[in-house]
Amino acid sequence: MRHRVAGKKLNRTADQRLALRRTLITDLFRYGAIQTTEAKIDAIRGAAEKLITKAKRSIAAGDPIKVVNARRLAAAQLTDPEIVKKLFDEIAPRYAERPGGYTSVRKLGWRVGDAAPIALLELIEE
Repeated sequence: MRHRVAGKKLNRTADQRLALRRTLITDLFRYGAIQTTEAKIDAIRGAAEKLITKAKRSIAAGDPIKVVNARRLAAAQLTDPEIVKKLFDEIAPRYAERPGGYTSVRKLGWRVGDAAPIALLELIEE
């Protein structure tokens, strides 16, 4: 039984799961949208929104120490320093007035090879 066990395994070992999550979240912030399976989207959507909220709140606080700390926490979850900069300089200020819900999911159908459900995860334009 998996009672109260957080996260999805995605049929991968722990280090492969961590690398996959980091890469998918980094690509979401890099391109603004990613197309992948619904299971992978369910696994990363919450973490991506929490990173945006963390960046947004640190900027709103105005304290440089909180901004640096938030950047370090974001850099630990992303794979590219340029994307951390983009998150804090472009993405977080875009959602300054929005209380949450920075992403949307559109279901696209099934993949041809294995009939896995495919969806599009994108950042909401505002």
